[in-house]
Amino acid sequence: MQKNLELPDLLRLIDERATAFRAAISAAPDLDVQVPTCPEWTLFDLARHLGSGRPFWAAVVGAGPADAPPPEAVAARAETRAPREREALAAWLAASTQQLLDTLREAGPDAECWTWWGASQSPRTSGAVARHQLQEIAMHTYDAQLTAGTAQPLPAEVALDGVEDFLFTCCAWSGTWPHEPAVVDYHATEGRSWRFTVEANGARAVRLPAVGEAQAPADASARGTASELVLWFYGRTPLDSVKIDGDRVIFERLFAWDPNA
Repeated sequence: MQKNLELPDLLRLIDERATAFRAAISAAPDLDVQVPTCPEWTLFDLARHLGSGRPFWAAVVGAGPADAPPPEAVAARAETRAPREREALAAWLAASTQQLLDTLREAGPDAECWTWWGASQSPRTSGAVARHQLQEIAMHTYDAQLTAGTAQPLPAEVALDGVEDFLFTCCAWSGTWPHEPAVVDYHATEGRSWRFTVEANGARAVRLPAVGEAQAPADASARGTASELVLWFYGRTPLDSVKIDGDRVIFERLFAWDPNA
């Protein structure tokens, strides 16, 4: 059974993806070009979003347990100003990433803090923040690379953890499922699988045992590389970009479902 990435690995990968993001920004011919996967933003807007979010989450973790975003975190995001000059922007992005890394390293993996996913299967801890921050930075690195014409798949180590983070953090909620119950399996070609069950009172995700161990059949399944699955989850690629077996309508309903509604 696969294990979650430990905090040192998460911090290493955050640093690597943030470095790749800055490289894409530096290589892009124009920061005012529209981001195809975030059409409401230019490349500069994307950089400003990523850079202002890292001080916010550093302040969230530093504030400890809370029932709402801590005032210091809200202020940290509001007070950040992204420079327009390319070299200064890269330095600003690097500093914001380092602030987050330093705070996460000092807090350790188990410090309690506010998170927006309070009702999900992910804990409200600094380690869970680090895990989801890796995915946000990785996804926006892909966005920046795509805009600059240098798109690359997510590294397998990042993407494998990203499949589970998406299912456990973004999908496993207690919101009302308005359709008949369904069981869906997700298979990464790297050899890992997950089962996602939706019922009237919400959804749950579990890791599946190794290939070859008996499982009850799912109503539908999706298969691809871990990178393909994560990009698909976050709407960066179309529904048919992974191999779908079984009832396709279930996936159409899942993509349209808002568990917070």
